[in-house]
Amino acid sequence: MVHFVGAGSGAADLITVRGARLLAEADVVIWAGSLVNPELLGYVKPGCEVHDSARLTLEEVLALIKDAEARGKTTVRLHTGDSSVYGAVREQFDALDALGIEYDVCPGVSAFCGAAAALRAEYTLPEVSQTVIISRAAGRTPVPERESIRSLAAHRATMVLFLSAGLTESLQTELLAGGYPPETPAAIVYKATWPGQKIFRCTVAALHETAEANGLSKTALIVVGDCLGDNLFRSKLYDPAFATEYRGAKA
Repeated sequence: MVHFVGAGSGAADLITVRGARLLAEADVVIWAGSLVNPELLGYVKPGCEVHDSARLTLEEVLALIKDAEARGKTTVRLHTGDSSVYGAVREQFDALDALGIEYDVCPGVSAFCGAAAALRAEYTLPEVSQTVIISRAAGRTPVPERESIRSLAAHRATMVLFLSAGLTESLQTELLAGGYPPETPAAIVYKATWPGQKIFRCTVAALHETAEANGLSKTALIVVGDCLGDNLFRSKLYDPAFATEYRGAKA
């Protein structure tokens, strides 16, 4: 049996209770060593085989899983954040399906949730933004043209950008060309929820300058949108003039 486990956004204690249990029970752990906090290996039992997938190809990962299955061992495939977001898991699922190997998925706390917590931000403020766009700038990995930063920026929704900290010059150009005003609030969150977390607040017009000045080129999320600004409209849910299923209007 193979368990795909989301490691959480960074801090070792932000893995789920289920994820920690699966790690503790595993005979073999294949972990994304370039991205996952090594403190999470503290959950692993003595004698567990541990392999760093940062140095492996897909074929080599599958070979380890097949070997573990042949020996009747349980494997945890430990991915950063939540594996459904830029986790490269679909190709593994398809391969295991073809091999007839059983697997399941334990969700994790995504880095975009960790970044919101670090910023003490609400991505979906009433009358400011009710949409969160999760995307990335085009680099060595291409992005479909219909999902270009410029086209997505036209919505001026809250945008959370993965894998883009090293591309801030072109990213800034595309965000501005797409429709975000230069003064739109932005933030770069380095290693959200890790012990070494750092937050750099700026505007879209100063995004590249901020990244360059602080040496930010990887392991950082970029958040853009007026949800980071000072405009606030009270939620209807707790407005005394707003009736709900559980209480009548009080004003």
